Amino acid sequence: MFIPTEDQIRSFRLHSHHLDREYGEESILEVAGACGLQNSPPGAWEAAVHCRVPGCGREELSCLLEEKKELLQAWSLRGAPFVFPTAEREIFLNALIPAEGEEWIYTRGIGLALDALEMSEEELLERLLRVIPRLNGRVIQGKNELDQTLAEWMERELPEEKREAWNRPSMYGSPDRQTVGGAAVSFLLRPCSFLGQVAFGKRQGVSPSFTGTAAWLDGRMEKEIPRQADPAAARLLVRKFLRCYGPAVPDHFVAWLGCSGKQARRMWALAAEEMEPVSVLGKKEFILTEDREALAARPDFSRGPLLLSAHDPYLDQRERHFLQKNPALCRRIWKTTANPGVVVNEGRAAGIWTARKKKEKLEVEITLWEPAGEERRLRELAEEYGAFRKLELTGITVRRE
Repeated sequence: MFIPTEDQIRSFRLHSHHLDREYGEESILEVAGACGLQNSPPGAWEAAVHCRVPGCGREELSCLLEEKKELLQAWSLRGAPFVFPTAEREIFLNALIPAEGEEWIYTRGIGLALDALEMSEEELLERLLRVIPRLNGRVIQGKNELDQTLAEWMERELPEEKREAWNRPSMYGSPDRQTVGGAAVSFLLRPCSFLGQVAFGKRQGVSPSFTGTAAWLDGRMEKEIPRQADPAAARLLVRKFLRCYGPAVPDHFVAWLGCSGKQARRMWALAAEEMEPVSVLGKKEFILTEDREALAARPDFSRGPLLLSAHDPYLDQRERHFLQKNPALCRRIWKTTANPGVVVNEGRAAGIWTARKKKEKLEVEITLWEPAGEERRLRELAEEYGAFRKLELTGITVRRE
């Protein structure tokens, strides 16, 4: 059994994530389609593209997403907003539809609302799917407004005796702004996204907008996404995962998708014949057979250090010891909220960085735990980031711990 070194694994993943060199604008769809780009917090996807395609500005990215619509933003993996190629929407949406007996991703917390309404998740989803096509004629500004608008549409579909409970204040927080019905809709919007019914529209100010996927794509949907997952799309999603995060095991795939173990194992099996085992720190893990040569290649870290933003796809590795072996330092990277950016050198987390905006100015602070190339290069990267955001960089602090 092949035993890759840790450096080979890091080098392989950097290459799969398009972080081994600077790519051109012609590669943007390939970059976005590698494993999707999370856009939470807003702007995370643009920062991720900037690290891979530094020659592309935010205007060009906005055009691809909002005008040309070659990219699409919708709730996807783990129920989070993701940006991915429109042509691959079945892989990033349809593949997440559960089979019979499996749970929907993200909806586990809906139980309190179901108990209050004395209704099943399946019944509520069917009623929501009956009204949500009306979004194709509307654009709704703000997530809470979307939840409450759809809840109002659904109320007319409910039995009379359920409407009082439907309109009670939410038990999930913000009871002055959200009803029980609005909370239920919020959970069920993820299944609706996987079913191709709702997508993000143009961002206006600080709030996102939402509309029907068919309307947003201007008739580019040759067919509606079916109610059952396409096995071919699910197999391709497993391949994307292994290409970017292999060597890996099914439990890593479970965490990446945010789905049940049952769903992940079903999907994993679809690509099993294309995998082979390797030994990683004494444990059996899997890669795509066709990736063996790339994984076995001599590590290439010639690009030098990187300033990756929080929630960059590269940082979504499930075996975090490959990035940083010190658990205390890991806790400073992966926090409950407000994760910092990460200084990555030779595939490892060599430090963290933060950027503070003050009006149209930007201040960057970099904290290093280990060497990460010349300080001059880190300052250049910070300057490039400021230029990407069209902010004047007024201060760069680099300190070592």
